[in-house]
This record gives sequence, structure tokens and C-alpha cells, in this order.
Amino acid sequence: MTGVSIKNFTRSSLGGSGAVFPTIAASILPTWNISLVFVGSKRARDLNKRLRGKTYTPNVLSYEVGKKSGEIFICLQEAKKQAPLHSMNEKTFVVFLFIHGLLHLKGWAHGVRMERCEQKLLAQFINSHVATHNNRNRHRHVPDKNGRGRGTD
Repeated sequence: MTGVSIKNFTRSSLGGSGAVFPTIAASILPTWNISLVFVGSKRARDLNKRLRGKTYTPNVLSYEVGKKSGEIFICLQEAKKQAPLHSMNEKTFVVFLFIHGLLHLKGWAHGVRMERCEQKLLAQFINSHVATHNNRNRHRHVPDKNGRGRGTD
């Protein structure tokens, strides 16, 4: 069974319960244990420098820590800045980044195949999450199959 532990080392709150993350992880990486950590810009930049030798602040980092075990770090400040560039609200973009990190843990590389899968999974989980919570306007900018925002309802 997939397990997701969530830690938030920021002052930001995503709201909601985070219940969607274990469901997504179980769909993409069944039987894996995932640690999802929300971090600020400084910690994300420091991790990127240490783990990848890169000096910019990433929106998401993911890496394996053992057999069927991985960590995903999401920088909430970067997610907030970048969400409008992807025609998404911040919460939807964080879910997108989580999916992106999981696909990297699965061994997928950037490309058209990965982008199509991300869009399909995002639409699936955002729509089911919205229906489950009976709040139709919560995620108004779920991208279509071409990666464009659908606009408002």
C-alpha cells in the first residue's frame, strides 16, 4: 500500500486536507512510500545546489531514497509565482507538481509523453477531488489536453 507523509516547513497553507496526494501516489506508484515536503525558496535552492549542482530555485525536486521510496520537495513560493503562467491556480499547480515529481520517480523524462500523462492525471484527480468535496469552483483553471486553461466555468 502506498503511503504519503506530508510535512510543511513554510508559513503557507494550501488549505484542504491533502487527501488527494495519497490517492494520486497510489495511482502512479502503487506500493511506494512517498515523503512530500513543502519548503520555502531558500531551502529549495539549497537542496537543488546540493543534490543537482544547480543554483536556481526549483518548483519541485524528486529523488529516490530507497527501493520503492522517494521524496518530493515542492517550493510553495515558486508554485505561487508560476501557477498563473500555466493557467492554473496555486492549489492545482501544486497537485500538478506532485504528479510531475511522481512521474520522475517512476523513471519518466521530460517530453511530450510525460506532458500528456500529466494533463490526463491532473484532469482526472482535480475533477474527482472537486466532485468529492462538492465545490465546483475550487479548481477553475484545469488545463485542457493542449495545456491551455479552460477559463472559468
